[in-house]
Amino acid sequence: MKKSLVALSLAALVALSGCSAPAPAPAGNQAAPAASAPAAGQAGDVLAAVGLAGKTGKQIVDELDQAPDARPLPLRASVRYDHVLVGDGTNETKVPIEGDQFYLSIAPYASQTHECFYHSLATCMGEMQSADVHVKIVDSAGTVLVDEDATTYANGFVGFWLPKDITGEVTVTADGKTGTVPFATGPEDATCLTTLQVS
Repeated sequence: MKKSLVALSLAALVALSGCSAPAPAPAGNQAAPAASAPAAGQAGDVLAAVGLAGKTGKQIVDELDQAPDARPLPLRASVRYDHVLVGDGTNETKVPIEGDQFYLSIAPYASQTHECFYHSLATCMGEMQSADVHVKIVDSAGTVLVDEDATTYANGFVGFWLPKDITGEVTVTADGKTGTVPFATGPEDATCLTTLQVS
């Protein structure tokens, strides 16, 4: 009976957390393990199977993060530093995110959050869904990158394309409550920010 309760509790925790954990850092010059690298035709097949054929990495990220559909979505998609991993449940492919921008998806919260590192576009759920917020993002040099009103998506996140390889702070205000946390946009940094509590 105890084993059943523990298993049920762990399953509930995984279902509620909804996001991916950090991948282990590669040692020395050893390359990080790649997703199964399908041939060009197979990569197209994966994207076609999930309705994303012909889309760029940025288009995939924007479309899936802002999708009004209930989570989980019927695919796998995870945002990384310079690519998005997309899978159909059997195969997975990397779609490059071209240019010098980094996608940071932010899930502000008042009372409940979850751990997240690489933002899962198909499963991540934040507490404050479709909420009006004000977001200010400032880099470490004091340059204001974002200072705007926004509405969190149906998944409780709001995302921004920021310059790669910078650090700074994100401040979110919602219902008169404010929170500020640091962020970074380097190759080893999180694309999913779930530590910003408004209080």
